[in-house]
Amino acid sequence: MPNIAPTPKIFACKQSEELGKKIADAFGIPLGKVITSHYSDGEFQPSFEESVRGSRVFLIGSTFPNSDHLMELLLMIDAAKRASARHITAVLPYFGWARQDRKDKPRVPIAAKLVAKMLETAGATRIITMDLHADQIQGFFEKPVDHLFASTIFLPYLRSLELDNLTIASPDMGGSKRAYAYSKFLESDVVICYKQREKANVISYMELIGDVKGKNVVLVDDMVDTAGTLTAAADLMMERGALSVRAVCTHPLLSGNAYERIEKSQMLELIVSDSIPTKPHSKIRVISCANLFADVMLSVNANKSISSKFLM
Repeated sequence: MPNIAPTPKIFACKQSEELGKKIADAFGIPLGKVITSHYSDGEFQPSFEESVRGSRVFLIGSTFPNSDHLMELLLMIDAAKRASARHITAVLPYFGWARQDRKDKPRVPIAAKLVAKMLETAGATRIITMDLHADQIQGFFEKPVDHLFASTIFLPYLRSLELDNLTIASPDMGGSKRAYAYSKFLESDVVICYKQREKANVISYMELIGDVKGKNVVLVDDMVDTAGTLTAAADLMMERGALSVRAVCTHPLLSGNAYERIEKSQMLELIVSDSIPTKPHSKIRVISCANLFADVMLSVNANKSISSKFLM
């Protein structure tokens, strides 16, 4: 009797349950059932309500704040390991804590490296994620990492807009590589914003490198947090004569006064993925990344190449 591998199983953390259902539907299997018990002090315990013995398990969970989201994913990985899962793939549509990828001053942690080690120690045998804040974070892992690019889902929408005089923009120097990659596919010009920060999330100075007069501008970035940089850049470009400004940001953290800033800004539209749940807003368009993740997960399960999923 041949040894046939069991059907793969997909589970989702609470914070990514809606996206998890979409991914499971696109994958072609139902989302597995997880029950979470809570203690009065805030401690919690996830429990798989079906056997995972010998299975390839995909655990979907974005690790945006608060830290309970990361903790839940770690606990689910540990539970799968202790339940004798054959392979445990941690699927992080958004890899949180990634902005702390280096020591930018003395006596600070490298949180991205710490999170990588925690995921591996818990029992993850593979990582699938999208638009890391810094590409080199892949090197923090000893296990295989599939780093997907959200350009796969955003570029078709941008092309459908059929914008004349299109210019791609980066809201800071660090995102210039991403901006140039988008411009290559869209055959457009590139402009870059130069900014100086007073402290985290507070901009003291911003200047534009390049000409946007008479252009339809699309700002691209990996995440939008307080939306301070993004809206300041959009307003500056409109002042410099841009016809319109849109923004494409993969991960919509949207903390603090972000929604209010977006509403008041001259930005026409903010295009994001559903890697993080968002509140409905007239200026925010959500494009799902579920099919992208499902396709990659199907290829991983069948041991097939996923190189066709990389546009950048």
